[in-house]
Amino acid sequence: MDLRRSTPAALTSRIATALDPSLVSPDLLDALAARLVELDASAPVGWRDAVLHSSPGDPASEQALRALVGDLLYARGLTADVAGPDLAPYVEAWSAPDPERQEPLLLDHASFAAPETLAAQYDAIVIGSGAGGGIAAQTLAESGRSVLVVERGGLPLRRDLLTDHLRTPRSGSGLFPHSGPGPDAEKREVMLGDGSWRDVLAGEGLWSNNAMTLGGTRMYGAQAWRFGPKDLAMASTYGVPEGSSLADWPITYDELEPFYTRVEQMLGVSGGPSTDPWEGTRSEQLPMGPLSRSPLGSLLTAAAERLGLGTQPVPLLINTRRRGGRAACLRCAQCVGFDCPVGARAGSHNTTLPSALATGNATLLGDAQASRIDVGPDGRARSVELVGERDGRLWHRTVRADLVVLAAGAIESARLLLDSATDQHPAGLGNAADQVGRHLQGHAYGGASALFAERVVDLRGPGVDISTADFRHGNDGIIGGGILADEFVPTPSSTQRYLRETGLVAADAPVGSPEMERAMLRLGKVVGPVQEVTSADSRVQVNMSRRDRFGRAIVRLSGSLHREDLRGRDLLSSRAADWLAEAGAVDVRPMSPMRLPTPPSGGQHQAGTCRMGTDPATSVVGPDGRVWEHPNILVADGSTHVTNGGANPVLTIYANALRIAEGVVRAG
Repeated sequence: MDLRRSTPAALTSRIATALDPSLVSPDLLDALAARLVELDASAPVGWRDAVLHSSPGDPASEQALRALVGDLLYARGLTADVAGPDLAPYVEAWSAPDPERQEPLLLDHASFAAPETLAAQYDAIVIGSGAGGGIAAQTLAESGRSVLVVERGGLPLRRDLLTDHLRTPRSGSGLFPHSGPGPDAEKREVMLGDGSWRDVLAGEGLWSNNAMTLGGTRMYGAQAWRFGPKDLAMASTYGVPEGSSLADWPITYDELEPFYTRVEQMLGVSGGPSTDPWEGTRSEQLPMGPLSRSPLGSLLTAAAERLGLGTQPVPLLINTRRRGGRAACLRCAQCVGFDCPVGARAGSHNTTLPSALATGNATLLGDAQASRIDVGPDGRARSVELVGERDGRLWHRTVRADLVVLAAGAIESARLLLDSATDQHPAGLGNAADQVGRHLQGHAYGGASALFAERVVDLRGPGVDISTADFRHGNDGIIGGGILADEFVPTPSSTQRYLRETGLVAADAPVGSPEMERAMLRLGKVVGPVQEVTSADSRVQVNMSRRDRFGRAIVRLSGSLHREDLRGRDLLSSRAADWLAEAGAVDVRPMSPMRLPTPPSGGQHQAGTCRMGTDPATSVVGPDGRVWEHPNILVADGSTHVTNGGANPVLTIYANALRIAEGVVRAG
């Protein structure tokens, strides 16, 4: 179909009203309209109707229209034909790195097995290839065991992951990200407060997406914080507030510390030195120093000194020098949400999975789902049913295993246990005490955005470089708290969305106008995740009466943040605003308060649905990660987290998965 000819004049007319007059030309309008029609056909976002039915003079409508047109304009980053005089010097910086600077992937499609080539049996089947699954697979394969790694996602084309600014997990476009899930993903059901169940499509935020792509961690931000001693003993530290199920971890920081250190050294973490007053002791310092500060980072550093705050570089799973066969960060302006063009960011796809495959003992199966775990009368897992689609046709395989490791993320790991119910286990595997799926948590974020009088953006990635951990604990009247840090370099389209949504730029400011371009280079953000107070009513369930095309029960999500979480979030927003103001910002906008009930907290840092503990009545797995009643089913992802810390949890997932997997190896 000729998209240009099919585009009505009304569409180009409305797009023109959102653009700065200097950009308006017939060719650009036709190109943007054609892009809109093409994108709108690929996801249920309703862009075309939103543009055609926008209401001139209505601030909300004007803001929405300009956000969409900005997305269209910067869909592939910043290009010379749409950059005005303020942004023109940054065209190269704010777009994908030149292909000549890219380094090859350590994992490609040749690494994959096909369903028909699978063996009948493996020593271990690992379900999920992200942080927990990758390190479990490497550990088990290096012990001599045969390992099958099953991943729901595939390996997206690298050119898409480097150039498409609208299909990243951090885009506000509503389009399906290349990292999954895609338009063929099943619906989920969500309940808000005391309302009724509603269907949610995978492109919506309420679906609570976690990466579904080979390696899982390929496009993440890679903040590598340790949880501290108090993070693992929240109930002992604060008590249990009403309406909460707050509890202590069954292991201490001292038990986890050696595994933190080994992961930092093995995968490579940069940063330090730290002034974090809540951090536990370290047996070894980080192997790499930090990257240089951004202009905003320098202003925040000086402001923190005046405010009496301790600061440290953000610990990152990013090489600041060549290490482990991977290049150093080249400081491109595309980091979180994109593939790293030189492999400097450590993820499962370029560390643990290649190491597992190098043993000759591991097999990697992408674009496949585990639909059921079959258990015998003794409760031991015997096999895993696998399903997928190829060339429009479904395929099924049943593979036997001596050990099953769940690492599919908090929602999908719980789903598989619940959907594997039997006559002997009618509520699902490991769910005799109705604990599977409960205590779902993620991270609510507090923070603030601000405009500075001068340019504070240098577009040198990753962008996040300065933090304070002072507010992780010790906040009067607050349970827990969280870290605060400056943000990753956002895309041009995300930047203009932030500016409009926060009110730092007027809703009717034209896209590409000098006002908008100057603001894009003067925007500063400080944000951080708050330690959530867990609730047994925040949960994952399945609807056995509704199944997707693979025959799997549909996920149900319900529950809300606790009122204490909102207090902690507001505290972080207030502190972030104070920090930006002290740094010299001329206009500061803290995040707006939230109201209860909130949607279920199960986004990118989802955790808690297979809680670890010592009592089968209140937990799903023991301290060794083994599911109660099913000794050869382990969980090795964030599902085991009793609490999720006031910082990004990936390093804890890595460390705990290493601890659990090595426990299996030691047991023989």
